[in-house]
Formats: sequence, C-alpha cells, structure tokens
Amino acid sequence: MLNLKDKVAFITGGASGVGLGQARRLVERGCKVVIADFSQEHLDEAMAFFREQGAPVHAIRLDVTDREGFAAAADETERVFGHCPDLLCLTAGVQAFGPAEASTYGDFDWIMGVCLGGVINGLVTFVPRMIRRGEGGHIAATASFGAFGPGAVTAPYTTAKSAVLSLTESYMYALKPYGIGVCTICPANVNSNIYQAALSGRSEKYGKTGYFVDENTQGVLKQYNTYGLDPLDLADLYLQAMEDGRFLVVPYEHGARMLELAYARFPLYCSPEGTRQVLEQGRQPLTDEEKMLIAERERGAVFTPEMMKSGFGKASGDADWVAEEKKK
Repeated sequence: MLNLKDKVAFITGGASGVGLGQARRLVERGCKVVIADFSQEHLDEAMAFFREQGAPVHAIRLDVTDREGFAAAADETERVFGHCPDLLCLTAGVQAFGPAEASTYGDFDWIMGVCLGGVINGLVTFVPRMIRRGEGGHIAATASFGAFGPGAVTAPYTTAKSAVLSLTESYMYALKPYGIGVCTICPANVNSNIYQAALSGRSEKYGKTGYFVDENTQGVLKQYNTYGLDPLDLADLYLQAMEDGRFLVVPYEHGARMLELAYARFPLYCSPEGTRQVLEQGRQPLTDEEKMLIAERERGAVFTPEMMKSGFGKASGDADWVAEEKKK
C-alpha cells in the first residue's frame, strides 16, 4: 500500500459526489486535502463534516473554467500546506440531457468548459509546479463510461469526456519521465448530486439552453443516480489504480469486455455495410452477453415510460427546428 501520509491532495468538485468520496478516502489515508468546488453550499456542508473529524482539509470556492481563479487556488494551496499538490484529482463535472441538434453554444460552452476545460486548466496550472518540485506525484481525472460511445442526448458531455480520455492518455506518456502517474476514472453511473447542476450550477453567462430542464426532469436523473456506484467505493478503486500504476478505472467486473464491445463499432464504420449495421443495431435484439453487461453497468437503473413523461432528454419547446417528437 502506498504511503500517503502528509501528502497534499487538490480535488476539484471536492465538496460532493465523486470528489467528496475521494477527499474522504484520502483523509483516511493521512493526506492533507484541498477541496475546490463551485458550490459554497456544498463546501460548507463538506467542511462541517471534516471539522467534526478534525481532518486537515481546506476549502476553496473555485469555478474550474476560471484560469486566474485556478492560479490563485494553486497559490493558496502552497500557502496553506507548504507546497503544490502531490495528488491532483480533476473531478468536477456537470451534465444536461437533450437532443444533440437542440444544443446551443451555451450548452457546449458550459458542459465542455467544466468537464474538459476544467481538466485542461487543472493540468496547465499544476503540472509545471509538480514538475519543478521534483517529487513526482499522481494525477487522476474523472471522465465517464460515456467517453467510449456516442450519446444522442448527451453530445456535449460525451464529447468532453472522450476528449478527457485522450488528453490524460497523452499526459500519461508525457509525465512518466517525471515520476508523475496518471489515471482516468470512467464510471457509468454514480450515486451523486450531479443532477443539481443543470438547475443551480450553470452561470447566467452561458445563456439559454436548448434542452428542456426543470425540477421534474432532474428528479428523473436523481432517481437514476440513486442506483449508481457509491462514491466511496469508486474512490477505493481510484486508490487501487494509483497503487497498481493502472491508467483506466472502469469500475465493473467485466469492464475490459465492455470496452471491447464499445469500440467494436469503429472497424465497421470503414465500410457502408458496416455503418448500416451499426445504425441498425439499436433495433436488433440484444445478445445475452450484452444484456448481462448492461445490467452490470446500470445496476438496475431504468428509465420507465412514466419517468420519461417528465420531458427528460427532450428539447425545449422553442427549438422549432427540432422534430416534434423530440420536444417537450
């Protein structure tokens, strides 16, 4: 087991969900932790917990799309704990659902700005400091199982997450000579409060969304998320990957096979027949193996017809170019 006592960790999105799970496990392993988060409410709740534990945790309110804010947070980390992080967890993420063709510039700017831009900003801010310090370290970015496949109602999100996967793989090779390890965490569903982001986590600067979003649609996502992985269990898998020197955390027993099937579409795209086959697969019966893997990945979560009546995954009513059946 790696000795993490007195190591400094910096976690974006660290006040709730996956990030909070990482913070709790790292504290248990003896780390000093900075939790950086957009939500002051979540920071206050998390710090109340850590103060009760007497844990060496420091909170910073941070919008991960703000590069000057990132630099200030890095400086503050060094003032508080004496040096730059040994462990960098780029975990902050947001999500919204709606037809790809309904997406606005604001939808792309917000979702990709947080999910991809937040990772880029974290890397560019901290990697030079970690290299200059010369003590090695480890970087973990949270992507998604969505990084491995398209999403007709998650286009900005899956685009961002697939880019995070490629970006971190590139950094894995680049940082090896400096003794800095890299891993990417790719869960499909986590029991978190990411459902809140579309209602309270989107700044007005991103303007209007093209998706139909209200309390009912986000209630559907909340219900779905309750079936997801426990953030503490996911944090355990992250720590194990760090110790093993493993790049990918696909947190399922048959994760490698899931990836084989997910990527099997690419050779088919190289021919017209194969492309037609992929496009038609959505109408084909699932094999027993596919059913088993989907059940493992979704952990019993289903979107029932009653849930879908909320308008979840639909376009806003004023997106007049979108097919009527895709609008609320």
